[in-house]
Amino acid sequence: MNYVGFSNTGEIVSEMCLGTMMFGDRCDEVETARIVDMAIDQGVTFIDTAAMYCEGYTEEIMGRVLKGKRDKVFITTKVIKGIDPQSIHESIDESLSRLQMDYVDLYLIHWPKVGMQPEAIMEALNYVVQQGKARFVGCSNYPAWVLELSNAIAEKHGWPKLTNNQIPYNLIERGAEVEILPQAMTEGIAITTYRTLVLGLLTGKYRPDESLPENTRSQVDQRIPSWLVKYGDSIRRFNEFAARRGIHPAQLAIAWVRHSPAVTSPLVGVSSTRQLQATIDAFSIDLTEAEYTEVTNMFDTAVKEEAGGNFPALRRELHLVPHQDSLPASPKRR
Repeated sequence: MNYVGFSNTGEIVSEMCLGTMMFGDRCDEVETARIVDMAIDQGVTFIDTAAMYCEGYTEEIMGRVLKGKRDKVFITTKVIKGIDPQSIHESIDESLSRLQMDYVDLYLIHWPKVGMQPEAIMEALNYVVQQGKARFVGCSNYPAWVLELSNAIAEKHGWPKLTNNQIPYNLIERGAEVEILPQAMTEGIAITTYRTLVLGLLTGKYRPDESLPENTRSQVDQRIPSWLVKYGDSIRRFNEFAARRGIHPAQLAIAWVRHSPAVTSPLVGVSSTRQLQATIDAFSIDLTEAEYTEVTNMFDTAVKEEAGGNFPALRRELHLVPHQDSLPASPKRR
């Protein structure tokens, strides 16, 4: 397992972040315990959960599974209710109760909302840290400018800054390349990515022009059949490339995400130890620049902008501004 620096916190975490959304849903507590034990044994230290997963049941499972192992993992959870101060305070207490922990390592605002009050949010997060209930705070799904505004408020008041932005990023969802990833590179914001495997579309499970497999997420998530039709030819070429490379399509999807120097830790959820082993193995697969470009060009998914000059490129440039002297050139440290 590779290890990476987490923002400017001084913490080192595993490059793989184990997602838990399927625990209590697609796999039971017994299998969850096997997965977590195997992950820890193979060097995974970074685990992400959330109160909304199975309406809190996932946190309850994790609390039982991690008994006696708390010092081996860096745990993230997220606000579930609203993003007003009362909800932020109540959510952390409820999560800690379900997790049977005194604190989490990272506490995230799960989603921004129209009309949100950044100063009240940052003050509430400061209180959570001051109370010893979270070591660090961050956000999920924040536009770059909202994260910047929030951290400016925190700096003004001497409160903890947001250290992490958890975002969807993969070969189909590439909006983060516009300003979010460049901001992370410049300011040392840890980027964790979810939907790394695009809801399973890049696992080889779904084949263009074939019937959707039964008992899969495609039965309830309409994005899967829609994207399978829209990007069918790209997915076919992607699967063929993985076969030529001698790796599983899911491993290729992970390798593509982790190739970006702005990505700290791809977040991957599994529902079996078999899937876990294949996922862990993916973190030893490095693409060459030529391979990365070839795979990227299979999908016409870069955000399109009409422009008569260089503005679109500038919004995606990872090295436009020198990185802060106090930070490494990249959040990654393998």
